[in-house]
Amino acid sequence: MDKYAVIGNPIGHSKSPKIHRLFGEQLGHNISYEKLEATEGTFAMVMEEFFRSGGRGVNVTLPFKGLAYDFSDVLGAQAKSCGAVNTLSFSEDGRVYGESTDGLGLIRDLNNNNIKIEGRSVLLIGAGGTTKSILPSIIDMEPKNITLTNRTEKKAEALRDAFLHLFQIDCAPGESIDRNYDLVINTTSSQLSNTVPSVSPIAIKGADSYDVNYSWQQTLFQAWSNENGSKPALQGWGMLVEQAAESFSIWRGVCPETGAVVRRLQSEVEN
Repeated sequence: MDKYAVIGNPIGHSKSPKIHRLFGEQLGHNISYEKLEATEGTFAMVMEEFFRSGGRGVNVTLPFKGLAYDFSDVLGAQAKSCGAVNTLSFSEDGRVYGESTDGLGLIRDLNNNNIKIEGRSVLLIGAGGTTKSILPSIIDMEPKNITLTNRTEKKAEALRDAFLHLFQIDCAPGESIDRNYDLVINTTSSQLSNTVPSVSPIAIKGADSYDVNYSWQQTLFQAWSNENGSKPALQGWGMLVEQAAESFSIWRGVCPETGAVVRRLQSEVEN
């Protein structure tokens, strides 16, 4: 039985073991998948011990995607572009391969919901690790323009500058936005603080709206979007499953079908 895991802190809430167990059942792969908790000081030690004990791959969640990048011996194209890793693989030659599947997971879920990026104006709310990890994939889809807004303006400007070699990104204070967008994506963790980002409702009117957060009910950002005239807003269950499917494909060489897994997770949290 091949061993896999997800590492983070906190990690108790993670749906990754359930998702990968469903993938394994679907494809007849005999795998185990556990949760690992660490601190910034123990991350490398926990990883080394897991791989020494026969572990084949690890999903990496907050707050360790930067540490996973540094831990990797070989980096995939997406990881190089965004400077973060959410998927680690241990190869037979002893090297650790790191890749980021977050951006591809988002793009696949948008495609599954008939939402395109090409030629459209995109507003990204938040300038943290999630935005950093999905920006290369969004840029690859050739949007008309991209605007970043963040509570801390300097953080948005720093992220903009990091991607200047790939795309001309604008920054704007959320409250002063006076135009609408074709697609608005929320990457902030405002859901955890029971708030919505400070963004002018003008931005969302008529837009496709996507919240990377997920919940057993409407997220606060979803509700805010719908109340302010967006198209029916989506949340991140699909992205969660799609990025996991790409990790599974990296490890196992085959990509599982995702639709049934998304529906299974949603039905379980609704009931």
